[in-house]
Amino acid sequence: MDMKFDLHGMDEVIAGLQALEKDVKKKAARFALRKAAMLVLNEAVGNAKRVDDPLSVSVISENIALRFDNRHFKNTGELKFRVGVLGGANPKQKKFSEHLPGGGTQHWRLLEFGTEHIPAQPMMRPALSSNIDNATAEFARELDKWLQRYTRRMAKAGK
Repeated sequence: MDMKFDLHGMDEVIAGLQALEKDVKKKAARFALRKAAMLVLNEAVGNAKRVDDPLSVSVISENIALRFDNRHFKNTGELKFRVGVLGGANPKQKKFSEHLPGGGTQHWRLLEFGTEHIPAQPMMRPALSSNIDNATAEFARELDKWLQRYTRRMAKAGK
């Protein structure tokens, strides 16, 4: 499930970005986007701890990870981070998933969406939906902070 949104009210930050070179813009945006995605990651981990079975050897909250989507970047040129559960949802991949920090947690998707026998206990979807405003504000704050640091460094170096 992809969610897209636009940033408004960041005219100063956008003007500062436009004055920079392309690779420097990417670096700044990637830094700020990672910080914003960390908010979603932390919320997802907290939600997963609520639904984790304490008697089970598999721990979903330990398998939640933040990854940069390099394939999407190469294909489109857009930066994208993914917050997800390592190991996927294929029960046939047990050999691979046994080596993950939280063990085999392929059952996370059954908990997230529910089945005909158990009701859904979502952990990932609410993590994003409840943090969109916070993540947007964090992205703007971190991007502005990065740009200020960069301009100070360049002024100090005399560039």
